[in-house]
Amino acid sequence: MTIRTASRRRAVALAATGASLALVLSACADTDDGAGDGGDGGNAAAPELDCSVFEEFGDLDGTTVSVYTTIVEPEAETQQDSYKPFEDCTGVTVEYEASREMEAQLPVRVQAGNPPDIAILPQPGLLNTLVTQYDAVLPAPEQVEANVDEYWSEDWKEYGTVDGTFYAAPLGSNVKSYVWYSPTMFEEAGYEVPETWDDMMTLTEEIAADNEGATRPWCAGVESGDATGWPGTDWIEDVVLRTAGPEVYDQWYTHEIPFNDPQIVEAWDAAGEILKNPDHVNGGLGDVDSIATTPWTDAGYPILDGNCWMHRAANFYQTQWPEGTNVAPDGDVYAFYLPAETTDERPTLVAGEFIGAFTDRPEVQAFQTYLSSPDWANAKAAATPAGGWVSANSGLDAELLATDFDRLSAEILADPATVARFDASDLMPSEVGTGSFWAGITEWFASDASSQEVTDDIENSWPKN
Repeated sequence: MTIRTASRRRAVALAATGASLALVLSACADTDDGAGDGGDGGNAAAPELDCSVFEEFGDLDGTTVSVYTTIVEPEAETQQDSYKPFEDCTGVTVEYEASREMEAQLPVRVQAGNPPDIAILPQPGLLNTLVTQYDAVLPAPEQVEANVDEYWSEDWKEYGTVDGTFYAAPLGSNVKSYVWYSPTMFEEAGYEVPETWDDMMTLTEEIAADNEGATRPWCAGVESGDATGWPGTDWIEDVVLRTAGPEVYDQWYTHEIPFNDPQIVEAWDAAGEILKNPDHVNGGLGDVDSIATTPWTDAGYPILDGNCWMHRAANFYQTQWPEGTNVAPDGDVYAFYLPAETTDERPTLVAGEFIGAFTDRPEVQAFQTYLSSPDWANAKAAATPAGGWVSANSGLDAELLATDFDRLSAEILADPATVARFDASDLMPSEVGTGSFWAGITEWFASDASSQEVTDDIENSWPKN
């Protein structure tokens, strides 16, 4: 994915807000008499926050902006911390509401006349529904569009655009094509990180044979409340990119070919060689059908117990490991790129959130502008000391990212050689992407439905208009 770098539109010290926030958080959090920090206790006075970048917003003191999102704990705390520069400098109070059921509940609130000021939308498909069916989201302000034109690629802007009108600035960005594993377990067993899909399947068979059912090669889980199923759709999307290719992937999510096209069914079957094979899953968790009921947040944990060897999950799964887990190339867990059919290919599944506004008060537009800027991206990086967050905003200072793994994800997002495609279920009409696709993948595991049966049912659910 090409990420365009442009000259600054206004004189902003790239890391000023983020670095100041990092120092403030460090001074507030470190109270342990200097243990592990070089002896100074981390209590040096932090510099005052630079509020000059917020002067353009004028006097907003005493106003409130409500935000509705799917970003729950543990990420919710760092998300709210990233708002502090805006709140402290403008006097605006950001009221944060998070729910895993947000995708289902937001349209209900819109129809009831009770939308939030801003929603952090996890799918362009949901944005499309809110615009085309409910006429609820307002076009983005001029300042927001200018930020996106400067700091984001045209592809990312297009994801926030409906019928030629730009509505929603991108926010965070995710790299989904990762497999989590234990470097220690691999080294002790003499296993190598696979470089092609065939290598990975050979390794899967080898692990299954070596362990004779005591542990299994893979663990997985797709339970996520009202959003149950989405982690399984990521699997399918990644495999479609690898077996059918990016062009077919584009035809699939735009419905130029049917959902049950033979190339798509073939991809489901290829994923099923891992996910539907009882010799390959679900290590430490149960049989194949347990994938439907295992929370996605916990699905990788059997790696830590030695009951599972690999777990496919996005970069943000870094935040789900239990406290104290060492995420490093020689640590408790790390991740490798989900390989393609050849080493010359680099298809990569990406995703992210978008900022949709339902009101246009000055404080709401100011907050939208902040969230679309490098100032917010750097504040978010500095407010995420445990890692697990990255953005394709070209104004992000990668040195502020907490971990080498985060910087690796940032490099992938910025690498022109990466053939990136956005999460297809997030781009499809919500009736399919967050409806029948999520439900179908869950049924695929729970009832042992065939790939053909499930894709036929999903195709039949596609909106006719």
